[in-house]
Amino acid sequence: MSASVSDGFIDFTYQGETFKTYYKVFGDLSKRTRTPLVGLHGGPGLVHDYLDCFSQLTKEYAVPVIIYDQLGNGNSTHLKEKPPTFWTVDLFIDELVNLLKHFSVEDDFDLCGHSWGGILAIEFELRRQPVGLKHLILSDSLAESKLWNMSNMQLMQTFPPDVQQGLMGGMKEPVKFLEALKKFHAVHGCTVQPSPPGYLETLEKVFGPNGDPTVASAPILNQWSSIDRLHLVRVPTFVINGRKDISQDFVVQPFFDKIPKVKWVTFENSSHMPFFEEPDKYFRLLSEFLKKPESA
Repeated sequence: MSASVSDGFIDFTYQGETFKTYYKVFGDLSKRTRTPLVGLHGGPGLVHDYLDCFSQLTKEYAVPVIIYDQLGNGNSTHLKEKPPTFWTVDLFIDELVNLLKHFSVEDDFDLCGHSWGGILAIEFELRRQPVGLKHLILSDSLAESKLWNMSNMQLMQTFPPDVQQGLMGGMKEPVKFLEALKKFHAVHGCTVQPSPPGYLETLEKVFGPNGDPTVASAPILNQWSSIDRLHLVRVPTFVINGRKDISQDFVVQPFFDKIPKVKWVTFENSSHMPFFEEPDKYFRLLSEFLKKPESA
């Protein structure tokens, strides 16, 4: 399949208001020979740009890929005036459902969620049990926010005081926070130098001087956990993390322990973004996993 690219906007109506969801498609959905993969970006509050590299899955393995900017981010409708309570997991699930219906793939699709995108993917499975979902990929994600916070605190303590202070200050001092975040991510976010296209731009679009941190600042994941429900995941699931990942082994271990049909691979030369750090292996393993029958 060629890696032809198309993009556009989808109307998304929620609570009586209509917004715009920006999407990008690699490959031709009308001529597909394989199940389309929907990629869910991280955050909450990041943008799709850094997932453009998933076009490699289309070029080399004929898997059509759909990525998009979740509401409030990137090219989709921004809603700075909305209260923090507006931003919920169910809002983003409803937007995902709307996207699947728009492309008429709701009866046959795979999901790959990166970081927060993995939370969105697994909550979609747990809350809605979508009939068309065939495979689930949880890439560098987390089973509960407490484990993620523990990992961040543990890793942060290995950095100089200025980095620790910048991270702890958060968006109260956005310039210091972004600089600290870049230093932290250079070790545990993406180790490729120079930084891959779309990666730093993604951070700037949220935390930079002209960024929109509305969604990133919302308390969507306060005390969130999936651990007690993971046994309800029906589909084959592929868990991925990197050896230097923020998603350390103990952060993703519950997925492996509790999901009935599960595979786990740790990328030894990667941190939080193995699709940049070990791309050939990453997309080859994704393609192989996505070929497996649902019963596997």
